[in-house]
Amino acid sequence: MINLLELYVKLVGLILIGFILGRKLPSYASTYVGQFLFWLGVPISIIGFLIRTDLSGQIWIAPIIAHLAIFLGAFLAWLIIKAQAYFTQSVPQKSTQGSLILAAMVGNTGYLGFPITLAMVGKEYFAWALFYDMLGSLFGAYGLGVFFAAKFGSNVQSHIQTAKVIFINPALWSFGFGLLLRQVALPSTVVFSLEKLAWGAVALSLMLIGMRLSQLKSWRKVPQAGSSIFIKMLLVPMILGSTLSLFGVTGNAAQVIVLQMAMPPALATLVIAETFDLDRDLAVTALAMGIVVLLVTLPVWLWLF
Repeated sequence: MINLLELYVKLVGLILIGFILGRKLPSYASTYVGQFLFWLGVPISIIGFLIRTDLSGQIWIAPIIAHLAIFLGAFLAWLIIKAQAYFTQSVPQKSTQGSLILAAMVGNTGYLGFPITLAMVGKEYFAWALFYDMLGSLFGAYGLGVFFAAKFGSNVQSHIQTAKVIFINPALWSFGFGLLLRQVALPSTVVFSLEKLAWGAVALSLMLIGMRLSQLKSWRKVPQAGSSIFIKMLLVPMILGSTLSLFGVTGNAAQVIVLQMAMPPALATLVIAETFDLDRDLAVTALAMGIVVLLVTLPVWLWLF
């Protein structure tokens, strides 16, 4: 309970600082922060944490479960859209449908999932969260997510451009670089510095979430965002979480996987929504709702698993 309260203070505090900065600074400031994290901050944090992470055990199962969660979330969102069309005789706009599916698919397993896993479970099981994000959420967002965005949006990109987005992602390259550095005996000062830089990137990531939330103009998309949040943060973790023992995943490893599945919609959903001209207001509202819901659901998942 003490660890949870400390985590809440840090999460809420850093997001609140970002929210205030987002209101005070020019609107393009969050874009620059996001670019810095994308090219430098997140890659450094991955290397810093990966050097001391235990890679033993069945961590290869993590991305498999991640892809199952992504496909299940997309399928359930599609069912809700079809049910709404059947019972209300009204169909949401294609751009709204795209944002609904995206928000139900991909979770914030990096910016939020990493610090929460480190705080509640520890560094020993960080590899499970890392593999879930790097080999699961990343490809889910910029693979299947881009596919749906192209289908429901108006700014269609080619498959070559989609592949390029994944290939040049520095987080994926740093993942491989970090694995190589594990084979090298680095000086303790270098390891210490990398770890401190990694935590700094985590703090900045949480502030970026607050800056993004400060751009929310209205809450009129709450009912629609609520359906995606219900799927992403409640249905999918409950359905797949109850089957983790069948994969041989138990104990702290299962807790990490459930926490990753139960994360709010990813920042990538907003980036994709902006790129493909989907419902941006719905994407931002889902991000904001997800943060609030997480404060309630997090202790529940920790208790259940």
